[in-house]
Amino acid sequence: MPGAPNRPPDQAPAPTPPAPDPPDRRVLRRLVPSQVTLLLDVWKGAPSPDLVNPFEKAESAFAASDFPGATAQLDVLSVRFAEPRWPTIPEPFRLLRVSIPPPMPPSWDPDHALPPPEKEARRARKEADVQIALADGCVAWAAQHGIATHDLSSALDGARAELARGGSTAAVHERIDGLWSSLRPRLPRPKSVAARPPSAPAGEAGAEEA
Repeated sequence: MPGAPNRPPDQAPAPTPPAPDPPDRRVLRRLVPSQVTLLLDVWKGAPSPDLVNPFEKAESAFAASDFPGATAQLDVLSVRFAEPRWPTIPEPFRLLRVSIPPPMPPSWDPDHALPPPEKEARRARKEADVQIALADGCVAWAAQHGIATHDLSSALDGARAELARGGSTAAVHERIDGLWSSLRPRLPRPKSVAARPPSAPAGEAGAEEA
């Protein structure tokens, strides 16, 4: 119609962002595989208190529904796992390590220029892949140490099939979250090696002997 104002083109509605995962589930996805990591044979009996103490604090915070506190302690443990003074943690448990990288501009991130939906899809897929890998390693460890895993294996197979079929969906995480909830009460608690008492200075030792 002559003289009619120009009509802007129709725009597709923006996709609805996925609902955030409950905080207790997000903590559980790190807490249980961290517990199995502290039970690995690599520690030759018992890990250091420097590793067990953050885990114990995370467990206590989780039991008290202090999920930010539990997350903070798991962050401490993740950084500790990356320290070079410890034995090499095998795959897939190395995925729990978080080193402190040097500052870098956002432009150095290869995903920086991606559209937000694609960036979010990649992040979600990576998180699902990590959860599948960690669950696979934890179930294998449990089976090797006499812990019942028949139901855990079926849940893991279902999550893996769901991921291959539809990508990172809520159904994938529901299966994995159920696996973590079932595995957690079956695991022994990690025990740290006893700290050595500080040695007395040479002068004090001589005085005691006298």
